[in-house]
Amino acid sequence: MEKVVLKASMRSVLGKQVKAMRRDGKLPAVLYGRHMDTPLAVTLDLRDASRALAKVSSSTLVTLDVDGVEHAALVREKQRDFIKNVLKHVDFLAVSLDETLTAYVAVELIGVSFAAKDLNAVLVTGIERIHIECLPGDLPEKIMLDISVLVKIGDSIHVRDLVLSDKVTILNNPDEMLVIATAPKVEEVVVAAVTTLAEEAELIEKGKKEEEDAEAGAKKK
Repeated sequence: MEKVVLKASMRSVLGKQVKAMRRDGKLPAVLYGRHMDTPLAVTLDLRDASRALAKVSSSTLVTLDVDGVEHAALVREKQRDFIKNVLKHVDFLAVSLDETLTAYVAVELIGVSFAAKDLNAVLVTGIERIHIECLPGDLPEKIMLDISVLVKIGDSIHVRDLVLSDKVTILNNPDEMLVIATAPKVEEVVVAAVTTLAEEAELIEKGKKEEEDAEAGAKKK
């Protein structure tokens, strides 16, 4: 992914006055980190920032340009107004490019599982994020997991099966499961059986009622 640069400016507007700033198309944010004496309150252009941040994950390294001074950072939190579907606030974590950090990286399934395609297996996922340690510049945006190796019922992929750069250390337990191909859901068979029994019971009940109505009609005659 190409370098993501976000232009920002220092801001003195805080508290309730931030609402007016949002109405003017500005996005309030804060930049903090253990190498910073105090957090920096900044503001970004809402439209430009929203467009750029839509493609950014929590493990994507971004450059926050604050009045000409660049800071390497990660997006730690994005607060959103879900009614208006707009960003309200963003927290950035400043990082040192020379120091390792830990982060969680999302796992994305790719490929086709022949167990699912040909045997109707159900793919059950385990953990969906991997805890890693590396330098900020070596952070993967996501971990692509090829599920084409799942060819029969019972096949599975665990953390120990992941192949990442030798610059990245995986902190998860190697035995943690990522995805497994299981037999078709038993519930579907049970539901079908229950439905059949219910239909049979309804037919029997309907037959009894018709028989009782016929007997009642005969007695009246």
